[in-house]
Amino acid sequence: MKRGYTLIWLIPLILAISLLPVIAHSVIYRETIFLILMYITLAVSLNIILGYTGYVSFGHIVFYGIGGYTSFYLMYRFGVHLILAMIMGGILSAIIALIVGEAVLRLRGAIFAIATIGINEAIKSLVTNLQFLGGATGMFFNFKIYKTYGGAAKAIWFAYWIMVVVTIICLLTSYFIKNSKFGYGLFSIREDEDAAVVLGVNTKRFKSIAFAISAFFPGLVGAIFFFKAGNIEPDDAFHLVKSIEMIFMVMLGGFGTVSGPPIGALLYERLKGILLINPLFKNLHMAITGFILLIIILFAPGGIVGWFRNRFKKLRSLLE
Repeated sequence: MKRGYTLIWLIPLILAISLLPVIAHSVIYRETIFLILMYITLAVSLNIILGYTGYVSFGHIVFYGIGGYTSFYLMYRFGVHLILAMIMGGILSAIIALIVGEAVLRLRGAIFAIATIGINEAIKSLVTNLQFLGGATGMFFNFKIYKTYGGAAKAIWFAYWIMVVVTIICLLTSYFIKNSKFGYGLFSIREDEDAAVVLGVNTKRFKSIAFAISAFFPGLVGAIFFFKAGNIEPDDAFHLVKSIEMIFMVMLGGFGTVSGPPIGALLYERLKGILLINPLFKNLHMAITGFILLIIILFAPGGIVGWFRNRFKKLRSLLE
């Protein structure tokens, strides 16, 4: 089967959506699409460990918080530029994933999922008690920090375009992993880890690398988001609900695929937006999300992309 068709439509689509705020001169479009891009990156990165390897991480948002706090502190204390601070936040997230992965990746199934929740809550508690990180109240930027970027207004646009670049790089990374020998090794772990070991797959190394890569991108996203927000605090940086949202986006679009998580992220952002502005449903959006996830698991376990791939074989090369 020929490959490559997914990127032919997916990357141009992301670029076209990203240009809408410029074409429409709309701040509302910019903020909405920023969130969509952020959700896409988080979902795609989680898919590397969840969809490709089969390990469900309920605490994956911890890397978003680690990257956010690392970069924010570097910018706050030392005036480090966003790009350098962001990269350092992503690298630290990946390093911590490698260290933590030595222990938790020995676990499987529900035990692994529970362990990831524990890690998120432990690091959240640690950060809350570190006064040099602002403690429970977090840290706030002085607007002078945005002078380097031409002022606060230009800094927001700078963060927006950095998010566009990070999203595209994350998608490309996901695609090339899926279609590499490394990716095939991850899929073998997902299908039957014991059999993969017998066949000579170094499962420990493969899982550790996948976990580190999947942690790197949330670290970047956290850095960009909190730079744009101008403040950071533990409850926002390590909010467990965000991990659940990430899992929902992956499952909705189609786990283990390249195109599924972006589609799931786009639909979830729109669904969440509609529910939150509706007085009747604004406090029930997570309950509705959970109900939809239950329906997906029961009737379309492969998500939207999986459903289309199973029924329309001609679409398989377009929906990898």
